[in-house]
Amino acid sequence: MAATAVLEREHTREKKEKSSERDKGRLNVVLSPRSMDRLEALKIKTDASTYTEVFKNALRLYDALIEEIENGNDLYIKDKEGNFIAYKIFN
Repeated sequence: MAATAVLEREHTREKKEKSSERDKGRLNVVLSPRSMDRLEALKIKTDASTYTEVFKNALRLYDALIEEIENGNDLYIKDKEGNFIAYKIFN
């Protein structure tokens, strides 16, 4: 009886692990050499451990910026002299 309970728990755990793997999206991307260089540079600049980390961070930022634009807000960059410059993501 105890062995059956252990096997059922293991089976449940294995199902959960397989389910979480299945729930994750997988994406294959073909990048030009220039884009690959940019991705590598971002990985180094941000001290990211993987390209996936760079991609996830970029996606979060992109999503936040689009949300601000959709809410009618403008984006500005403050330069070294303290001047605010309008930043247009989309024309």
